[in-house]
Amino acid sequence: MTEIVDVVAPVEQEGTKAVVKSWYKTAGEAIAEGDPLVELETDKVAVEVPSPATGVIQEILINADGEVEPGGVLGRLRLRRLSEDAADAAPAKAFETAIQAPQTVSAIATSHEHRLSPSVRRLVREHDLQPSLINGTGKGGRLTRGDVQAFIENGAAAAPRAAKAPEQPVTQTSIGPVRQIQHDSMRRRIAEHMSHSVQTAPHVTAVFEADFSAIIAHRNAHKDEYKNRGAKLTFTAYFITACVEAMKMTPTVNSRWHEDYLEVFEDINIGVGVALGDKGLIVPVIGCAQERSHFEIAEELQTLTDKARNNALTRADVRGGTFSISNHGTSGSIVATPIIINQPQSAILGVGKLEKRVVVRMVDGADAIQIRSMAYVSLTIDHRVLDGAQTNAWLTKFVDVIENWPLQSA
Repeated sequence: MTEIVDVVAPVEQEGTKAVVKSWYKTAGEAIAEGDPLVELETDKVAVEVPSPATGVIQEILINADGEVEPGGVLGRLRLRRLSEDAADAAPAKAFETAIQAPQTVSAIATSHEHRLSPSVRRLVREHDLQPSLINGTGKGGRLTRGDVQAFIENGAAAAPRAAKAPEQPVTQTSIGPVRQIQHDSMRRRIAEHMSHSVQTAPHVTAVFEADFSAIIAHRNAHKDEYKNRGAKLTFTAYFITACVEAMKMTPTVNSRWHEDYLEVFEDINIGVGVALGDKGLIVPVIGCAQERSHFEIAEELQTLTDKARNNALTRADVRGGTFSISNHGTSGSIVATPIIINQPQSAILGVGKLEKRVVVRMVDGADAIQIRSMAYVSLTIDHRVLDGAQTNAWLTKFVDVIENWPLQSA
C-alpha cells in the first residue's frame, strides 16, 4: 500500500510569491526525509525546502522558473509502508539502504561534495573550500549553508572568486547595437514588490539636514574598543539606535496599515538595505532593536551584512521587519526621493552622502561660519498612516539624537 505526501512551499516565507530555482531530484528518484529537495527564491532570500518524508518523487508540479504562493504544492512524494507484503520486502530494504548510505567513490572529497545541495556546493566553490574539512550539522552529518557560512566567518575561507559575467549577444536595431540581459528571478520579484508599493501607498517625503560631528567623534573614540569586542562600529548602528529613540516620539511610524485599523508594533524590527551589485538589494532585519545596546546592534548588523554579501541569509534573517533604512549615501547619492517603502511597512528612512559643508552656528551669542560633516536625512511615509506633523516630529528627534550623541557613552 502506498501513501502520497505533498511537498509544500513554506507558509512563513517573506513576500507573496516565490520562484522555483531548481529541483535537486527528478521524478522517480529516491530521497530521505530532511534532505534538500527544491530551492526557492523570493526578492529577499533563497530557501531550501527539505523533503517532508522518505520516499520516491511521484511528480513535480511546479518546474524551474515557475511561481508558487506560500503553502502552494510544489510536488508529491510516494511513500512505502513497512507492512507491505513479503515480495516487496527485499526491494524496500534495498531502497532504504540506498537512500541512507552515500555512494562509494575513489576520492573522499568528491564523495563529500557529491552529497551537497546545489546552493551549498556553489558557496563552497565560490570560496575555494574543501567540504571534508567542514563539520556538518544537518541530518546524517550533511553540510548546510549555515555550516559553510560559520566556517567562512571563522576566517577559514579565502576571498570569494569574482564570477565572470556571461557575454550577452549584440543585435542590431534601428537605434544601433544593443544587448539583451534577461531578468533573473530576484530582479523580477524586486520589480513586482516596488511596483506594488507605489500603487498601494501614497508616498510623501520630508528631508532634514543632520550634523554628524558628534557621532564621528564618538566613533573615533570607541571603534577600536568595539573591534576588540568583536563588532565593527559603523554609522548605520547609530542610525538604528536613533530610530529607536525617534519611535518613542512617534510610535505610529512603526506600524502597518489595514483597511479597518492601524497595527502599531511594540517591537521595533529595523531592516537595513544591503546592495548586492547587479542582483539588486536585500534587507536583513535587526529584530527587537529597542531591547539591544548600541554594541549589540553593531554586532548583529555586522553578522547580517556579512551573511547577505555571502548569500547565506536565512528566512529568519529577513522576516518581520517593521521599518527600514536605506543608506543610499554610501554609493554617492546626496538626496534620494521618494525612497520606495518596503510594504507593508509605513515608512522608510533615507540617509544621504556625508560631506563637509559650510554652516552657520551660534558661538558666544554671535553667528559663526563653520565647516561641519553634514548629511541629508529623509523619511518617506505612507500618507494614509502619517501626516506631515508626525513625520517632522520623528525626524526632529532622530536628528537630535545624532547631533547630541554623548562622547563617553558606550
